[in-house]
Amino acid sequence: MLSSIAAPEGLLPGASLVPVHEASAERDRQWWRSSVIYQIYPRSFRDLNGDGIGDLPGITAELPALAELDIDAIWLSPFYVSPQKDAGYDVADYCDVDPLFGTLDDFDTLTATAKKHGIRVIVDLVPNHCSDAHTLFQAALAAPENSPARDMFIFRDGTGEHGENPPNNWQSHFGGPAWTRTTNPDGTPGQWYLHLFDSTQPDFNWDNPAVHDEFERILRFWLDRGVGGFRVDVAHALIKKTGLPDWGGRADGASSEGFPGEAAPMFGQAGIHDIYRSWRKILDEYDGDRVLCAEATIDPLDRLTDWVRPDEMHQTFNFAYLHHPWNAPELRRIIETSLTAFDQVGAPTTWVLSNHDVVRHVSRFGLTAGHNRPGDGLGPEDLQPDHDLGLRRARAATLLMLALPGGVYLYQGEELGMPDHTMLEHGHRQDPTFHRTGGERLGRDGCRVPLPWRADEPSYGFSSTGAAWLPQPEEWRELSRDVQAAHPASTLGLYRTALKLRRELSLGHGSLAWWPEFVNDGVVALVNGNVLAVMNMGTNTVQLPEGELLAQSVPEAGQDGFLGPDTAVWLRLA
Repeated sequence: MLSSIAAPEGLLPGASLVPVHEASAERDRQWWRSSVIYQIYPRSFRDLNGDGIGDLPGITAELPALAELDIDAIWLSPFYVSPQKDAGYDVADYCDVDPLFGTLDDFDTLTATAKKHGIRVIVDLVPNHCSDAHTLFQAALAAPENSPARDMFIFRDGTGEHGENPPNNWQSHFGGPAWTRTTNPDGTPGQWYLHLFDSTQPDFNWDNPAVHDEFERILRFWLDRGVGGFRVDVAHALIKKTGLPDWGGRADGASSEGFPGEAAPMFGQAGIHDIYRSWRKILDEYDGDRVLCAEATIDPLDRLTDWVRPDEMHQTFNFAYLHHPWNAPELRRIIETSLTAFDQVGAPTTWVLSNHDVVRHVSRFGLTAGHNRPGDGLGPEDLQPDHDLGLRRARAATLLMLALPGGVYLYQGEELGMPDHTMLEHGHRQDPTFHRTGGERLGRDGCRVPLPWRADEPSYGFSSTGAAWLPQPEEWRELSRDVQAAHPASTLGLYRTALKLRRELSLGHGSLAWWPEFVNDGVVALVNGNVLAVMNMGTNTVQLPEGELLAQSVPEAGQDGFLGPDTAVWLRLA
């Protein structure tokens, strides 16, 4: 039961702070409960062989730079053998490295080097679907109907007089039907197979025990190579409702008018939890506190916590927080309901502002007129973000996030204040969403543009030859890591300072209470231990209480005892 916390002496006489979340006991302080995990999108991180696509040796070469951020782990988006129709999330071989990125020896070197820096390596696991080039799917196509080979995937007869219509009305995340019809060896139309994503990504049939066996083999392959755990892609989708009934809601299974998300027949089915219980037992056989993190798009929050019950996963992404608007009451609500829900199952909450699937938060917070392509990228024809406003707000939001108890996920380049490439010409786009919708949806390329490392080198030091699989904007020269490293007040300097303090002050294992003097519509103010974090999301300047200034989102914030709009500070209370 939560109890009152005495307010710091001299600042709020006679008052008490009502805790929303209490600090972890020493016995419960596993690394993953307060972890800072840095997501690497390998093709855009660093290219060492000069082909314009990032690689594993490039990641290894830059591990010292990541170690300076005082992170606990890196999470690698897929680097497996793949035709790259969906940037590696179409896996053709789960137990080998695609030559684009290197070799298994390169991976072993990466994990060994990371360990020397005290950094764990978490790999992306894609269990809902594979590539149509996978040997299992090719065998299924060649096999007769109702054979064991076909039963590894979800094949069904079509509807209509001649089976000419899909088995149901499900839609792909990437646009268009979620079913593709096969052709029989004699050239006649055959059965249909399910793909919740691209047509080159057939869904596995998780009602088949052989699929379970295959993925347990894959888990052990990487655990034996020393990985620190797995981020599980589309972790809510493996089991489909018996009978595959039609669905009238959104293609992503989220709530829409008249169609609550929990009713989606392709997501969040009860049987999925038995899979993760079996995986948890496998991870528990290994030393080193290996972890599972779910990418589970599930609402509401009290359903999402089913994925992190004590015998299932360790973490799950908090998409409600990721998508929070620039609105103080709504942000306070999301933080409080998140902590309350996850505390009920004894799991840490995770916080994240950007990843490889969404508009970077520098650009998102700079959209003063709203996003005219919700859930999608921005292009030259769209209203452009106010970059200065977006960066100012992004820095403030980051500082507040790093004061929260729980785990944090960072997306490569956010420590440089990188925005989306919103002026990317359409001829460069590679996301299947863009092509499947005929350009109606732009896709995610804008947040995946290669990183700038060194200002005065070709491709800003991303590639040894200057090649880059997506073009970088000229203005990113000033965002390069070497430019920012020389300036403590840069965005990189802010991340270094805040992450160092977060660990020193044990904020990830800490507590949370709202500061009663700032319960108003424009300010979010929370106390974690003896640190007061204040973010001004309103339009008026507010006066700060007395305290030692520990960190500030911009150099002038809090210097005169006042906090202006779109800024944040940390104060050490007496």
